[in-house]
Amino acid sequence: MRKNRTALLTILVITVFLSSCQKVIQLDLNSSVPQLVIQGNVYDEAGPYIVSITKTVNFDVPSIYPPVTNATVIISDNTGKADTLSHTTDGNYVTSTLQGVIGRTYTLNVTVDGKKYTSKSTMPDSVGIDSLYFKKSPFGRGTLVTLDIMNQPGKENYYRVIHFENDVQATGFSVFSENTNDVEKISYSFMPTTDNTRNAPQKLEKGDVITVWLECIDKGVFEYFRTANREGGQNASPANPVSNISDGALGYFNACTVRKAKIVYQQ
Repeated sequence: MRKNRTALLTILVITVFLSSCQKVIQLDLNSSVPQLVIQGNVYDEAGPYIVSITKTVNFDVPSIYPPVTNATVIISDNTGKADTLSHTTDGNYVTSTLQGVIGRTYTLNVTVDGKKYTSKSTMPDSVGIDSLYFKKSPFGRGTLVTLDIMNQPGKENYYRVIHFENDVQATGFSVFSENTNDVEKISYSFMPTTDNTRNAPQKLEKGDVITVWLECIDKGVFEYFRTANREGGQNASPANPVSNISDGALGYFNACTVRKAKIVYQQ
């Protein structure tokens, strides 16, 4: 009987500046020594994949990060396949042959000005989306988007959820872990927000399209995003999140599965 009940996770989006392909997480820039910021994703869907490399500076506006254009970037997997990325624009390096495969461990190697930075990430099993729907918020006026996720009993999973409204990516994201053993589904709810200046809840209108990405991430990547969320976006100079990249670089390298769902608001 327990297997038929649904675990309820009603978690409102924690606002942090983020894009899946480029730097938008706020970092502590008080240090006088510039630090490298590396952010990259490998998915279990066709590439190309992007690694973004920038540097921190002591600017009053911390969203400005000078791009690094002279890096050597290589991603390899544990089967011996490797891909040397090509620089395109603005510090973005793009794969040409790499294909993300569930269960493989991917190694990122970045060399800038003779210094090497490395990171490893193992792509977890995928977790399916059962359904996506709207429901009234129990906290007052507003509409929640609810995602029903297929559970994997006996296994701890780590998730990142990002969403888009009318193809515009929201600035916020949420991460959570789940190791429920006796349920078939997990329900996860959030309130849409695409306001890039105030991160305020977005009032949905008829015809609005909500697209949700459910990423299954490994524990190291989860710790990065969890600690990025720790300040809740309330501190002007939050502590830097725990990076899974070596030698003092900021940022993350994320090999993950991704499942997507879309829904149209009709009320």
